[in-house]
Amino acid sequence: MAEYNEDAYKLARKAYIEHSCPFERALLSRCVGCSRSRKLNLAEREAIACGDAAVREHCLTFYRALHDNAQFALKINPDAPWPFGKEIRAQCGGVRGLAETVDAPAHTGTDTDTDIAATVLLANGRFGGTEAFPYSEIMRAVVHYEPRKRRP
Repeated sequence: MAEYNEDAYKLARKAYIEHSCPFERALLSRCVGCSRSRKLNLAEREAIACGDAAVREHCLTFYRALHDNAQFALKINPDAPWPFGKEIRAQCGGVRGLAETVDAPAHTGTDTDTDIAATVLLANGRFGGTEAFPYSEIMRAVVHYEPRKRRP
């Protein structure tokens, strides 16, 4: 079997995906959904692209603020890379926590009930911008979020 060339994959991904989704890991883990996302298959891998560049900017701003606020809550060194499990807790818990603060249709049955783009846009309208989001409430959801257990 030939070795996989990770650099070639990254180049192809960059060329094929115009607007990457900051919440790609959450979408791929299926803990939340997004009406603006597009699923792609590249080199036998799934990838998520954003279909709306304007909304992506709002999501990206929330993603960055979420990471800034979650560093203390998840006990992460600011200079260290984020472990996958803590990244999932930040993304999934953060979006669900934000949905709870704006009474958005949240986790009611299936894992993908919470729509990232709709939740971020609704919260922007309600709070007047990402910097005014209630991060203390959102961090409670991040800390309490438990990723799905791996199948044996």
